[in-house]
Amino acid sequence: MKKTLKIILIVLVIIIAVPLILAAFTKKDYAVEREIVIHKPKQEVFDFVKLLRNQDLYSKWAEMDPNQVNTYTGVDGTPGFISAWEGNRDVGKGEQEIIRVVEGERIDTELRFIEPFKSQSDAYLITESIGDHQTLVRWGFSGRMPWPMNLFLLIMDMDESIGADYDYGLHKLKNILEASAAVE
Repeated sequence: MKKTLKIILIVLVIIIAVPLILAAFTKKDYAVEREIVIHKPKQEVFDFVKLLRNQDLYSKWAEMDPNQVNTYTGVDGTPGFISAWEGNRDVGKGEQEIIRVVEGERIDTELRFIEPFKSQSDAYLITESIGDHQTLVRWGFSGRMPWPMNLFLLIMDMDESIGADYDYGLHKLKNILEASAAVE
């Protein structure tokens, strides 16, 4: 009986220790970026994407829970503006704050997820003119998963899973902006 108990204890220690040791040698950083060309002038595109409220029109996550509750604090399109959400299990709870705006060029935000788990990532939208009426839009984010949570990076391909949502959102953004009758 003592020998069996000792073997069970050793097996349990190995089952717990091996993943924790593996996590010590697993990457902790992640980054995802997608881009698309929109046939509109850069300033027009930038003026639209710098407003976080507009993300509700093209973000995949806004569609995942039509009943989610959004709250906004501050002046949209300026540093300090916060867009917060609370939704179903797919959407969770969190907020996005504008950290920096380089007028006509980029907007940097901090994503703070509260539920279903706490995490923080840096996100950005960059606009670059590639012609009179063509704008390259890059949308991305990056972050760091602490040990031992970084083990999830072994089984979850952030670039593939989140990248697909960014692709979806960028194509929707393109459709919205190219369909608009805004001044060119």
